[in-house]
Amino acid sequence: MKDLVRRPMNEADLAEVLQIERSANRFPWSKQNFADCLSGNYQSWVYQLPDSMAGYLIVQNILDEAHLLNICVQPQQQGKGIGRFMLEQMINDAQQRQAKLIVLEVRRSNHRAQQLYLQQGFNEMSIRRGYYPAEQGREDAVLMGLDLSLMMDFAE
Repeated sequence: MKDLVRRPMNEADLAEVLQIERSANRFPWSKQNFADCLSGNYQSWVYQLPDSMAGYLIVQNILDEAHLLNICVQPQQQGKGIGRFMLEQMINDAQQRQAKLIVLEVRRSNHRAQQLYLQQGFNEMSIRRGYYPAEQGREDAVLMGLDLSLMMDFAE
């Protein structure tokens, strides 16, 4: 991942972020969703390759909890370890700010993402019924969490 550079997302990035979001998701976030994250001072990162944006990640920090709101890799760059790298950086950031828990929601049908989260130590916490829009109404979300306090205890 030596060619991948992380930097804070800014308003000038929104057109490219939206293009990736729309190409990767059947029910994409709106430009306003991203603008709200920027104005709300969420951790909003873009991951830049020399010739294009590879992906982005948005985290909301509340007290000692980090909520991963959106992580997305450009479809042409998927399967190359970029998502794993982004997630590992996010976990490291949360540990550095002494968060105790990272939570996220993932579509029940998104088994590939669930596997990535499980490999990184996340566990299923519960199901949020009808959380996501879907072709046939609504789709459940799997609420997953990573207890960083256990990782800190283990590391000591």
